[in-house]
Amino acid sequence: MTEHAVNGSDVRYLAPYLEWAKTRPAAEFDLAGSNILPCSLDDLPGARDAVALSGANDNGYAPLIEAIAARYGARAAQVTTASGTSGANFLVYAALLSPGDEVLVERPGYDPLLGAARMFGANTIRFDRTFESGFALDPDRVRHAMTPRTKLIVVTHPHNPTGVAADAAALNAIGRLAGQHGAHVLVDQVYLDITPGGAAGATRGDVFLTTSSLTKSYGLSSLRCGWVIASEALTYRLRRARDIVEGSGSIVAERLGLLAFEHIDRLETRARDLLRTNAGLVTRLLESRRDLEWVPSVGTVVFPRIRGVSDSSEFAERLMRERRTAVGPGRFFEAPAHFRLGYAGDTETLRAGLDRVSAGLDDLSRE
Repeated sequence: MTEHAVNGSDVRYLAPYLEWAKTRPAAEFDLAGSNILPCSLDDLPGARDAVALSGANDNGYAPLIEAIAARYGARAAQVTTASGTSGANFLVYAALLSPGDEVLVERPGYDPLLGAARMFGANTIRFDRTFESGFALDPDRVRHAMTPRTKLIVVTHPHNPTGVAADAAALNAIGRLAGQHGAHVLVDQVYLDITPGGAAGATRGDVFLTTSSLTKSYGLSSLRCGWVIASEALTYRLRRARDIVEGSGSIVAERLGLLAFEHIDRLETRARDLLRTNAGLVTRLLESRRDLEWVPSVGTVVFPRIRGVSDSSEFAERLMRERRTAVGPGRFFEAPAHFRLGYAGDTETLRAGLDRVSAGLDDLSRE
């Protein structure tokens, strides 16, 4: 299925999930997000002293670039900093796409990855990651979706919205396909660092670009500290795209980003400890509900579906209205029978929210 570019009058529809996330009512028990519990200044020693309002960061703050490169096994010349992972993904699209190009994007998917392609006049073609396959990444589906105009294949690892990790062999096979067709592969790894396997290496070859940030895995979304790691030739193009998009980043944020890397092991331990506790709570709920089907996840979200319900929207809206609890309706990820449940926030809020999700499901079963 091909989705054509939209014109300027339709710009409000480029990312309907984000529009919903920014305009929905505030929830007392918010399980709709996917971030790790936000850090406080006390979680980042030296943060107050690190703030400075000037510095050289024309192509990114050099010490930060070096810290990113060191952590992910790259060279500094392969790193482009950006405004979060979304900003990093946008730079990839800006550097690689022209009107009429085709972008392959997984389904279910995260809608800004579709909307950005449309903004550049590209067409999006979908390949499915199915519930029946455990939302596995299937190179054969990618192969069948490719055309001579395919310029970019987009994968999230772990998958957003399901939290399922991509198999390394599948990623490598997709990389070979891309190389044979003169295309590239964008792997959004924003949730990867705190999965059981931990952070992956920078690239699997020159056809790959990997993006990530300090947002989802480390509780530092407010810094908007993101990056792209790619070949040196592509990095030059990415940095020149950034010249147009934002000139340079915030030196305040990039200095604080460097400080975060100096404490990255501490931040990772904090996140893993939180997820270990919270994942247990979610698993117990899911295993206790015969009205839910689900695939185990490794990220910060899980994506259950309700048996016998074709669209979870009414359930999510009622849960918000009657129990002040938010989950992400599956329609925003093109899988309406599902809902996305984030479990990386405050443990007591999660515990109370899960009780309300269970009560909401009980209400549904009695109807």
